[in-house]
Amino acid sequence: MNVDGLLVELYDRIPEMVHEAVDGLTAEQLHWAPAAGVNTIGWLVWHLTRIQDDHVADLLGEEQLWATGPWAQRFGLRANPGDTGYGHTAKQVAAVRPDSPELLIAYFDAVAARTRDMLIGLKPKDLDRIVDERWDPPVTLGARLVSIANDDVAHVGQAAYLRGLMRAAKR
Repeated sequence: MNVDGLLVELYDRIPEMVHEAVDGLTAEQLHWAPAAGVNTIGWLVWHLTRIQDDHVADLLGEEQLWATGPWAQRFGLRANPGDTGYGHTAKQVAAVRPDSPELLIAYFDAVAARTRDMLIGLKPKDLDRIVDERWDPPVTLGARLVSIANDDVAHVGQAAYLRGLMRAAKR
């Protein structure tokens, strides 16, 4: 398997997990939290999508879809490219209120499609390219791609867990 095939295989698994985590939920269920100040399903999926959008846009030298497309407006939020959810307070988490799973899925799918397009054709030597010199050691493209996938999988797993917890709490 080529490196691009391996990465596409990894990243192509994430959309199904995102869809399963939110599909069929109501707006109220997307905003449900087991306790005050806890991340919601809607926030977790929004955040993992924002991280992928932010990081991949940076890798491509392009603007984020969040800032250039209809996404921020459709979420009722500002198109601030620096707001990925990292370090959000409980109040900021609560302000991310997607009105439907379809909105979360549409934004994620747009970001995932751009990521997939970037991955196709990558060669092993491409993964050694330094993409961020603010760290010691500097971050390579390969490390950044692993980091993005790791973040996405962790957060979609949390969203799926919350969905199950919500279902159990309502019994």
